[in-house]
Amino acid sequence: MSSTLREPRIPDAKLGPSKIIVWDPFVRLFHWLLVACVLVALATSLILPITWLGWHLVAGLAALALVTARIAWGLLGSTYARFSTFLRAPRTLLAHLSELRQGRAHRHRGHNPLGGVMILVLIALVIAIGVTGAFALGGAFKMGPFAYATSFIAGRTAWSIHQWLAYALMALILLHIGGAIYESRRTKENLVRAMLDGRKEARREDITAPPRQPYPGLAAGIVAIGLLGTAAVVAIMTGRPVPGVPNQPLDKIYAQECGACHVAYHPSLLAAATWNAIMDGLAHHFGENAELEAATAQSIRAYLVANAAEHYDTLAAHAFLKQDPAEPLRITATPFWTRRHASIPPLVFSSKAVGNGGQCDACHQDASTGRYSPFSIAIPHGSFQ
Repeated sequence: MSSTLREPRIPDAKLGPSKIIVWDPFVRLFHWLLVACVLVALATSLILPITWLGWHLVAGLAALALVTARIAWGLLGSTYARFSTFLRAPRTLLAHLSELRQGRAHRHRGHNPLGGVMILVLIALVIAIGVTGAFALGGAFKMGPFAYATSFIAGRTAWSIHQWLAYALMALILLHIGGAIYESRRTKENLVRAMLDGRKEARREDITAPPRQPYPGLAAGIVAIGLLGTAAVVAIMTGRPVPGVPNQPLDKIYAQECGACHVAYHPSLLAAATWNAIMDGLAHHFGENAELEAATAQSIRAYLVANAAEHYDTLAAHAFLKQDPAEPLRITATPFWTRRHASIPPLVFSSKAVGNGGQCDACHQDASTGRYSPFSIAIPHGSFQ
């Protein structure tokens, strides 16, 4: 863009003679709301326990909605919100980098070419993180629009990609902060303050863009139609049957006999070989004699083996397959159980409200279904007393 182009000064005495509005209210609101969404998403995934996953999803969905609106505004918004004012050909970007190294780069009133690339990568990363997160949710927890078509293995792969993309986003944010500090010093203008009040100095040497007429109504309509259409498609996809998920109540005989002494674990939690080992050792069942009549024992064994972990694709069905060699039959000794409950104080398990670590249904409201959704976790209040 030629440096001879100039943006008219806004005739508003309150702004002062050397200040103009560059960033419109939507651009500023988008920027800071996206910052809030990213902070919440990072905190709920890296710091807080899995029970905060709901807020993680809210932050992710909000970020996707914001990016959708930003794309529309980048096509139909005010002058410096438009992609056409800062997305440049590779040769222009290289020329800008060369000028920066030589210390003779002009000041761009809007985003410079390097900042334009940053915004493009940021938008792409947020979208990629949202998509991989949806696949991870579908594969691991069998929830969301992709649950019907995503296996646990595929979901775990998506989760790994989701995490690496999140780390890439963190690196990009640090790079963005560093770039803002550098550019603020180079141009002798506080860019953070400019993103708060929208005002920047109008200098003669600025590289500017010709004024463009914004179309907020059209942009809002497109965003609304896009989001509503996406919500409808997601609702339809979410309603499809999900394979590999337990959908039958526990066998009555099993629930009655085994539930008389402890919680009746869903058979999908253990492999068939483990259930057979447990049934073979009923005479010495974790220090107790739990022998049953032959017909009853055979009925329970058949039910457990027919509904063992091999027949399901849930997180629990996969997670408990790796056993503790010292106690291969005890669920609460598995590496997954130990790792997932490490942050819970022992006082919770010994409380009257819970009883012990194996009393899954005290905190997992869907324990009897074998789902163990993070959205169904509720630790009893009295367990901390």
